[in-house]
Amino acid sequence: MATDGINGINGVNGTRSKHDIAALKVSQSRLLDAIHTGCKFGAAHRYGDDPTETGMARLSLNDADKQVRDWFTKTAESLGCSTTVDQMGNQFAVRPGKNATQPPIMIGSHLDTQPTGGRYDGILGVNAGLEVLKVLHENNVETEGSIGVVNWTNEEGARFPMMAVSSGVWAEAVPLETAWNLPEVSAGEDGQRKTMKQELERIGYLGSQPASYKAFPIAAHFELHIEQGPILEAEKRRVGVVKGVQAFKWFEVTVRGRDTHAGTTPFSARMDSMLCAAKLIVESNAIAKKLGGLATTGILNQQPGSINTMAHTVTFTLDIRHVEDAKLSEIEQACRSEFARIAEKESEKGCKVEWKELVDSPAVNFHPDCIAVVEESAKDVCEGLPMTAEDGQLWKHMISGAGHDSCYTNRRCPTSMIFSVTKDGVSHNPQEYCSPEDCAVGVQVLLGAVLRYDQRRAERGDFA
Repeated sequence: MATDGINGINGVNGTRSKHDIAALKVSQSRLLDAIHTGCKFGAAHRYGDDPTETGMARLSLNDADKQVRDWFTKTAESLGCSTTVDQMGNQFAVRPGKNATQPPIMIGSHLDTQPTGGRYDGILGVNAGLEVLKVLHENNVETEGSIGVVNWTNEEGARFPMMAVSSGVWAEAVPLETAWNLPEVSAGEDGQRKTMKQELERIGYLGSQPASYKAFPIAAHFELHIEQGPILEAEKRRVGVVKGVQAFKWFEVTVRGRDTHAGTTPFSARMDSMLCAAKLIVESNAIAKKLGGLATTGILNQQPGSINTMAHTVTFTLDIRHVEDAKLSEIEQACRSEFARIAEKESEKGCKVEWKELVDSPAVNFHPDCIAVVEESAKDVCEGLPMTAEDGQLWKHMISGAGHDSCYTNRRCPTSMIFSVTKDGVSHNPQEYCSPEDCAVGVQVLLGAVLRYDQRRAERGDFA
């Protein structure tokens, strides 16, 4: 039986203890059907006539998120998985192996999206894990150790402003109470800003299992993700073997001035927090560009919000990134110094600047054993694909520019990632797209990597 998108045949039915990896093939059509079935929950921002030509607005712990969580559980349990939910709503589905008492290999990503998100960021990764389990299930493969899928809560940080917060709690890098008490960015229809704990309770996903790597240990964590950038497509490659993630920090910066009349207050008497904030944002970009990093402001709010009155308070977010921790620190220190100078010296009568750190994610180097099995799998899969790259190689080593749950899992277990091609490099956008063929290629690499790692565990005596 030929699989869709990738040449080969499915493995022959019959329980096996040793994996014939080359014979196991993912189903492209089944994978895409699962992705688009799950995307019925939270679909928004139509951009075409096809039913699948919409983006997503499935913010963490909203009603659509509850629906897709329920769908995830039902799907996993139909494959013989046991499912558990921890105190952060992280969902763990595990297919038992021969050595079911040992920690499982987990395939992880997230099902929450940006307010104007697409159908692949995070979503592909979770469905990739489910597809791997479907391949093992239909071929009656008995793995050496258990293999599962995890849906991490609020990876995006779009609704509750701390990205990957729940994998952070699992890694014991973020205190549980801090995460539970995170208020949502915008108030609901009742004018109240709900906390994560309140919304976990409301949708029925405040689990009893402790959110900790000690309560749910993981042997290794693999994550398939769209690249979210243009490199693979531009170089006509098919797979990214991710070796690490660049460092980044998120801040909330508050600028305090004085609200006075726009028509009667001369420039020399102004404490204009909005003008000051604008200068700070421009300066952050100049600093980051000079030092080879990135700086972004995605949220800006002001009070009181009147046309003819200067704002007394402006709050904005600042996201800074660099591949090196030392350079990121240099960007931060330069911003702090220049912000203070601009607020005092270039804002007429002066403003005050306050910093609040939201996220600190140091540069990540993934585990060499996990990188090795991803590379081996990528080589095998790419050998069967048409050659498109000028240098004759369809895969490449990469550093992720974006943060992922894998950044936190890497602190507590061997971890690595795989990238699939993103059309035009567009992500966090309704028209984000990864072709059916590239989705399937990524999952095929994932399947091979996970099974290779499972074999390595047995060979080195992990189950003895």
